[in-house]
Amino acid sequence: MSREFLSGNEAFAYGIRLVSPQVISAYPITPQTIVVERLSEMVEDGSLKSEFIHVESEHSALSCAMGANATGARTFTATSSQGLLYMAECLAYASGGRFPIVMMNANRSTALPWNIYGDQRDSLSLLDCGWIQAYAKDAQESLDLAILSYYIAEHPKVSTPFMVNLDGFHLTHTYEIVEVPESGLVKAFLPDYNTDNKIDFENPKNLAFSAGPEHNFVFKYKEHLGVLNAAEIISEAEQKFAPLFGRQYSGLAEAYRCDDADYILITLGTIFGLCSDVADRLRDEGVKAGVLRLRYIRPFPNKEIADIAQKAKSVAVLEKDISFGNEGTVYTNVNSALQKAGINISSLNFIGGLGGRDISEEDIREIFSKLRENNKGKTAVHFIGIEENG
Repeated sequence: MSREFLSGNEAFAYGIRLVSPQVISAYPITPQTIVVERLSEMVEDGSLKSEFIHVESEHSALSCAMGANATGARTFTATSSQGLLYMAECLAYASGGRFPIVMMNANRSTALPWNIYGDQRDSLSLLDCGWIQAYAKDAQESLDLAILSYYIAEHPKVSTPFMVNLDGFHLTHTYEIVEVPESGLVKAFLPDYNTDNKIDFENPKNLAFSAGPEHNFVFKYKEHLGVLNAAEIISEAEQKFAPLFGRQYSGLAEAYRCDDADYILITLGTIFGLCSDVADRLRDEGVKAGVLRLRYIRPFPNKEIADIAQKAKSVAVLEKDISFGNEGTVYTNVNSALQKAGINISSLNFIGGLGGRDISEEDIREIFSKLRENNKGKTAVHFIGIEENG
């Protein structure tokens, strides 16, 4: 194992090199480009034995990955923002075809106005496409998810494509020390990819076919079960990963100081670090604050949220997303988890960071301040840094 000073993008590329997919289909887009650039350099210098295909668009990148996966090859691609939206047609093809492609998405705002900075509207707007979705908090988790994602996606109980999301610039372009494991550990952890869901001239089968209402419904139900099954396989993968790599992950969600918390802030991605720092300072001031990070949005951690929230006085969701005309998409999912569990506490939605706008320590303190108000059972949506009626 070595220690390297890497950006989130580079860490992810190192993880993909260790996995060594047979086909990489690449198209550049800010702030993802560094991932495929580094992988192309690795292929060129011989440290990565993969077929690197520079395609003409993001739609082609995912189409190429599907075609290669349909031959039984392990595949990888990457994108961001408008590129992810351009892939939308192929996202449904890949999940419906049960092709366990791994794709890294650099979270970035969507147009218009044009903006290259990071929020999470791109991936969260596509939650219903049938992909597993994970959100990394730092460069180490980025590298590890590059490895874990293949184990999970390719498991026979899952057979579902996997999107790993890295916050644009906040994670993709910032540097930190990352432990890079030896290739032998990855070989011990990750089995070779074997599937019956492929073109096979000895045992021919129909792929990417049409199905009428009666059969289509069944296929969609099985697709749904694949994503649900991922929760079990995520746990299995992490239990196998920990003794080999020395890092234990926490499944669908990560709780920080939540055991006795009165006020819990739920969020995802890199902002978790600042939220945790603020919670520490509030604890020093006598406020029982906690933070819950949603590591996965699909499958959704309904039980984990309910188990944590049932002990709290109020919860808030902080997200870099909005479903225009309603509320934040993450908040909708969290509220559903609370209602299904019969938990009637104040739940507030804070939307910030759109277009990469800064979220400060003061903003997070204000969130906890609002949580401490006596507003039992109240729901509300707030926009950080915007006049409520402005």
